[in-house]
Amino acid sequence: MSSLDNPRTGNLAGAGICALLMGYALYAQHGLGLEPCPLCVFQRVAVAGLGLVFLLAALHGGRGLAARLWGVLLALVALAGMGVAGRHVWLQSLPPDQVPACGPGLDYMMEFLPLREVLALVLSGSGECAEVDWAFLGLSMPAWVFVALLVLGSAGLAWNWRAARASMLQG
Repeated sequence: MSSLDNPRTGNLAGAGICALLMGYALYAQHGLGLEPCPLCVFQRVAVAGLGLVFLLAALHGGRGLAARLWGVLLALVALAGMGVAGRHVWLQSLPPDQVPACGPGLDYMMEFLPLREVLALVLSGSGECAEVDWAFLGLSMPAWVFVALLVLGSAGLAWNWRAARASMLQG
């Protein structure tokens, strides 16, 4: 089996890219002074979760059906993160008069509200989530997170399914 048919390499690369994305998010917060809004925090959870699944898939090194399941799990985690990032981009595109009012901070909500209410409030968005404090090539940070999750989720699905197909053909 060639190295291209071995999902460990791709999965390890995916985990490394997720680690780099998290490193940049922390640099943006602590180095550039960009405080993350609640939706940003949820996107960080999605990227970290995707990185963890990539790492587990690399360590397991599954073939056949296991590789397909890792690919599907990677795609599902990426889709969940894309949903959050997409919602964030949508909030940023609203006209100022349609932006929701700022809500309580995530720390406060986590301390005093049930998790289901926290999720509903965060995903409904708030005024702070509509601000664009950072952009690169005309795209805001949540838009780049969306692109990164799309690419990583698609790549993870593709190389794990390719590996599964290769191992099934070899018997």
